[in-house]
Amino acid sequence: MKILKINMGNLSVKEDLVTKYKRLGGRALTSKILHDEVSPTCHPLGPNNKLIFATGLLTGSGASSADRYSVGGKSPLTGGIKESNAGGISGLTLGKLGIRALVFENIREDFKIVHLSKNGVKFDDAAPILGKDLSEAASWIRGKYGKHVAVWLIGVTGEQKMNLAAIAGQDKDGHPTRYNGRGGLGAVAGSKGIKAIVLDASGVEKNRPKRKEEFKKSLKQYHGWLMETPATSKVLPEFGTASLVKTTNALGALPTRNFSIGVMEDYENISGEKLREIILERGGEGTPTHACMPGCIIRCSNVFSDKEGNRVTGPIEYENIGLLGSNLDISNLDDIADLNLLCNEYGIDTIETGGALGVLMAQNVIPFGDGKRAVEVLKEVKAGTPLGRIIGSGAEVIGKIYGTVHVPTAKGQTMPAYDPRAIKGLGVTYATSPMGADHTAGQTVRAQIDHHSPEGQVEVSKNAQTVNTIWDHLGMCMFSSGAVQGRWDILADLVSAYTGEEFTGEDIVAIANETLKVEHSFNRKAGFTKEHDKLSEYFYYEENKGSKTVFDVNQDELETIGVERNDL
Repeated sequence: MKILKINMGNLSVKEDLVTKYKRLGGRALTSKILHDEVSPTCHPLGPNNKLIFATGLLTGSGASSADRYSVGGKSPLTGGIKESNAGGISGLTLGKLGIRALVFENIREDFKIVHLSKNGVKFDDAAPILGKDLSEAASWIRGKYGKHVAVWLIGVTGEQKMNLAAIAGQDKDGHPTRYNGRGGLGAVAGSKGIKAIVLDASGVEKNRPKRKEEFKKSLKQYHGWLMETPATSKVLPEFGTASLVKTTNALGALPTRNFSIGVMEDYENISGEKLREIILERGGEGTPTHACMPGCIIRCSNVFSDKEGNRVTGPIEYENIGLLGSNLDISNLDDIADLNLLCNEYGIDTIETGGALGVLMAQNVIPFGDGKRAVEVLKEVKAGTPLGRIIGSGAEVIGKIYGTVHVPTAKGQTMPAYDPRAIKGLGVTYATSPMGADHTAGQTVRAQIDHHSPEGQVEVSKNAQTVNTIWDHLGMCMFSSGAVQGRWDILADLVSAYTGEEFTGEDIVAIANETLKVEHSFNRKAGFTKEHDKLSEYFYYEENKGSKTVFDVNQDELETIGVERNDL
């Protein structure tokens, strides 16, 4: 494996063949490098933080949904360790170049385009694309470097180092819409002067399994499971992640009006079924079923078009609908699409943006339900006005500015679109994950448990956090979890045959649990204590009228997760 270290201060490059990391990929690798090489007390935007892009162990293998990648760094939003992963083709292309991890060090004032190819690394002036919307910037890059390249980009918010700045990767059609959204890592890229990373794999041979026949046999089994499982073979391809709208509304967990209630009267207007219906009616460039990466069987993405059939944006995910829709009391998919488009163009996390706008609406800065006004206000972010800067700071800071306790965060990060009073296992994840409020750190919505009861939620969340870390380590989509159902030996067989390194199912689980310990250790050294393993206080005493519950999981039991994983 090859780790490439790039010092953005002096634009030097060093190749690091580190054998101690050879069994790690994705999140396991980003977190381990951060733990080993970054001071937990450093400033996230200072020279001592690092920004790491890492491919999963199965990247480039041809396994369905296995080309995801992780970006890691110390978060300017949470102040702790952060990993954010995404799909698309950028991670796949990095893997083709033989790079397991790309580590950026130091900072600079101006912006560069970092170009990687089989011939090495070069640095170009980014001035022509500064301040541009990301679709325009990506088009310019493809015109200059060729349509075959893959890119990572930051938007104007990353240039301005805002807390909600994200990093955009590229889907298989060339659109920069696959997002490493959480934690403000786009601001970290901005602090290092990274406007874009261009990946050119021309002349590089395709990755091949070390043991081809063994790999084919395991791959057939894995793909068979995906095709036999209703969620991955039918529900997600037809309705995407928006299929969750009806489920969460029925549970009283659909965030509505700044997480004040868990049900929305007009929820059917923003459901996965309605989304599919509108896309099919309009035709043209829209499609309800889209694969963000080549060879994905699940195809849960989509492209949303206007009434004339022209592409508006994509994808519209459940989280976008929940945070930019119901959370703002907006029940019009066209308004949600317009907000989603601006987020994509400015390079910002839709979840944190929805949280920020929700707090502003609760303070009567914007009327609830006014999608057009929300779009107008969001444009302030690109302009960098005082209001735009406030939004760019994220929901937690906005709450402090306006003096309100009604801020749906954990560890400074806005909660995804599941009210923790109604899906209490996710509340445990939000509170105890080193990542802050993040559903991909331990998703429990599909667990066979009474989501309204406090009983059993700690164990469910703890297990889910391990499971999600497994997928992040391998570079695979967590939607495969329902098909695999904990049968880790098949994944171990895939990894062993592909890499030539021997893995067992127990090894896969052990690496995930060790990764969680590494992350807790980093946060503990950064100053996190058990007092940080909590939700915003109002969730404990204000009843969610939709579910008729508060968050009442026993705090002592909840804190056992941190205790168990703090033994490094």
